[in-house]
Amino acid sequence: MTSQTITAAASGTWTLGDLTINRIGFGAMRLPQTGEALIADATPRDRAEAVSVLRTAVELGVNHIDTAAFYFSSLRSANELISRALAPYPNDLVIATKVGPGRDPSGQWLPHATPGQLRGQVEENLRQLGRDHLDVVNLRIVGTDSIAERFGALAELRQAGLIRHLGLSNITPQHLGEARAIAPVVCVQNMYGIGVRPEQDAFLRDCGEQGIAFVPFYSIAGTGRQAGATGAEHDELLTVARAHAVSAAQVRLAWTLHRGPHVLAIPGTGDPHHLAANVAAGALRLSGDELAALDALHQRAA
Repeated sequence: MTSQTITAAASGTWTLGDLTINRIGFGAMRLPQTGEALIADATPRDRAEAVSVLRTAVELGVNHIDTAAFYFSSLRSANELISRALAPYPNDLVIATKVGPGRDPSGQWLPHATPGQLRGQVEENLRQLGRDHLDVVNLRIVGTDSIAERFGALAELRQAGLIRHLGLSNITPQHLGEARAIAPVVCVQNMYGIGVRPEQDAFLRDCGEQGIAFVPFYSIAGTGRQAGATGAEHDELLTVARAHAVSAAQVRLAWTLHRGPHVLAIPGTGDPHHLAANVAAGALRLSGDELAALDALHQRAA
């Protein structure tokens, strides 16, 4: 594949509520710093480099950006970089953000937001992004406790016009059922990928049956999480990559997209070459035999 000529349109489209997006998007977690994300002493990324990557993403047809106010380093904020690079925003650009977690100015994690604090987090995202409403807000969850009160607070902000659509992140099927009894849910963001949480397979299918997008995070990094991919790969995956003259990361992205038309991808990077390769993965079509081999690896490698 020639990644330089492939755009995000090759991945196909999905609709979040009334918002149509290309299935290959962009995750902004890695933009504010180089190296590991979400740590207090992260090295800030060069501003011009980050702005250039965002603009290139849009030029490549990316119209779905995933971000959060807690994505920042000592000098850089993902939301403010997005605003600087892309405002005034293209009409078709969908920006999804997350609320729930928070970090203090030094980068240390704070207790998750209470229902009463969620409005402040929504307003923080609005201010940083320079918008009068947020396209999609995902409530990020830690633990298995009831989310009704917190999700209800966001549903009220949706009714007030500050939020267009609601989603959930890091949740269980029980959380989804609880939320849907309160307000519509357009997407679920959970950690998922080859060899990562195969127990999510049934939940992924259930989301599709309900018309809800499933948005894997760490689908390339896997257990490396915010530190990035470990670099070690299985022979089965490398065999598929060699057959298509692509990288293992591209195969990982393509495999997730093959899991269903409702599955989206939000790979993040600060490297323009990796960005082009990630977008090009949306055009990679895997054969039945290749999918069977990767599916078997997915179950075995967990």
